[in-house]
Amino acid sequence: MTASIHTFQIPVMGTGFTIDTPLKVACYGISSVVSVVDDHLIERMRRYHTEKAGLDYVPISPRTDDFRARRITAYLNLMHQLVNQHVDAIKHEDFTEGSEIQKYFELLPGSVPRQMYHEMVRCDDPSIKFSLQENLRELVVPGSIDVNIMTKIDRSRKDDRGIPLPPEYSEAKAALRGFAESDLNSSVVFSAGMNQGLYAYAAQFDDFFPNEKGEVKKKIILKVSDYRSALIQGKFLAKKGLWVSEYRIESGLNCGGHAFATKGHLAGPILEEFKENRDNLIAVLHGVYAKSLSSLEKYQIEDPLPVKITYQGGLGTAEEDRFLREYYQVDGTGWGTPFLLVPEVVNVDDDHVEKLCAADENDVELSRCSPLGVPFWNLRTSASEEHRHEKMETGAPGSPCPRKYLVTNTEFSEDPLCLGAHDYQTQKIAELEKNESNKDVREAKIFEVMEKACLCRDLAGGALVRTGLDLKATAAICCGPNISHFDRVLTLKQMVDHIYGRCVGWVRPGRPHFFIKEIQLYVDYMKDELRRESLGMISYPADYFSDYSENLRKGIDYYSDMAETIVNKGEEEFLSQLDRMKKSIENIRPEPQLAHAETAEESNSY
Repeated sequence: MTASIHTFQIPVMGTGFTIDTPLKVACYGISSVVSVVDDHLIERMRRYHTEKAGLDYVPISPRTDDFRARRITAYLNLMHQLVNQHVDAIKHEDFTEGSEIQKYFELLPGSVPRQMYHEMVRCDDPSIKFSLQENLRELVVPGSIDVNIMTKIDRSRKDDRGIPLPPEYSEAKAALRGFAESDLNSSVVFSAGMNQGLYAYAAQFDDFFPNEKGEVKKKIILKVSDYRSALIQGKFLAKKGLWVSEYRIESGLNCGGHAFATKGHLAGPILEEFKENRDNLIAVLHGVYAKSLSSLEKYQIEDPLPVKITYQGGLGTAEEDRFLREYYQVDGTGWGTPFLLVPEVVNVDDDHVEKLCAADENDVELSRCSPLGVPFWNLRTSASEEHRHEKMETGAPGSPCPRKYLVTNTEFSEDPLCLGAHDYQTQKIAELEKNESNKDVREAKIFEVMEKACLCRDLAGGALVRTGLDLKATAAICCGPNISHFDRVLTLKQMVDHIYGRCVGWVRPGRPHFFIKEIQLYVDYMKDELRRESLGMISYPADYFSDYSENLRKGIDYYSDMAETIVNKGEEEFLSQLDRMKKSIENIRPEPQLAHAETAEESNSY
């Protein structure tokens, strides 16, 4: 894997939005992340791109042994092959107006290669110009084709006869094996928390260990919410002889897709802790790592391997991006949601691009539509939501559950059901109508049951419609709240120029700083959790919300002290917004415990 020549990367988005993004951006040195959860979609995309490239497609049937891993390996190898061919073609192009090699260097940040490129353009001496061009060709390298494995999606599998398969055939382990056995020299991103079995399984593949040159072919990236999580997971992996090459900090709420809220801990203080403890983190983990390599009789590493600290979540301006890299010294940033408006990069059909351009804050909600039970950012006007409401209105809520990637619930059957499945929802609704006497509680619980959507199917919808593989597919759009501040379709060059501050920004006027937006999201989330607790839908420890509020107040105080550093102009407005956020926290009061109160009344009546 080559060193990144861009300061940003495109994170994984859904299962289908970035499923083939490397084929569109890696040739320009931009790294992106592919989801490998849906092998059915992967196989369809492999056929599509194989035939598009004029190559012979050999299908991998579900009846084939280890078909999931083999499908993933084959698709990743195809992308690796096509990207390398594209990069090689770019290297041999003439530096003419509109050429791909010109675009490659025009997209770069203000780096040495870009400066050399502009020196070549201005050069009048033919021999010197030719020499510069030959040197520039050697600098053309692809972006990384990284993969994402959501550690929570790790269902055990059975064969055609219903006999349980060995543990290594589980969803996540098979996906990891598919990546590990591919030709890629890149990284796997582990997200959604620790999966000890999965992490231990990675140690079975030599590509995750250093070779005689001290190089690691398959690297590990951890998506983390705070420093403590990074240290715990990093130590666990180091004890297995596995090095974490990047800690990818993501905002708990100001992101797209699944949102893993912290206990009111905000991005700024979290980044500050990483900044202060970075050297110690690396030193501690290297000690554990070196000892493990020795015990495993692997190649020894005297000095710590490189470690990146990056951030993603809610970024919208070049100023915000630059501040993170300069003050917190992060090695890069992730830009996800804004790229949903760049059709040449991400799979979104024309109809949904229009909806995203028109979306305001009311059109994007932190919903309960994920069958994983984790809050999920959702576009209310998507085809998936329209389809879900139609099913509800006809009295047949839920999905037939064609993929079964998210089956987890065993309330009503020995075989797990997905919370978005029709079979589960009809039985759960009947149970609530029979047993829940409080009308408000019953309606709220039934609403959350029917809110669950078929994300396995619908998050692939954008890719299926965009490629023409299934024009009737219903797409779910997992944009973050940041989408409401972008209102137009952009080209790749326009978006990259926006990130690097080379153009007038594309955001709507009045967009709050992403630190402010995150606080607002946490306040709103706390209010909703208090509402749900009052209905008996969830239960927290007695001191949970007081601790939550205190963490928010500490974060606000931190930003107040940092205001002059955080914003170059508009400091007074920034401080005023912080003050309003603090007052809104103080005004939050727990709601009456409806479900609990009714239980007490019933008890007294007996």
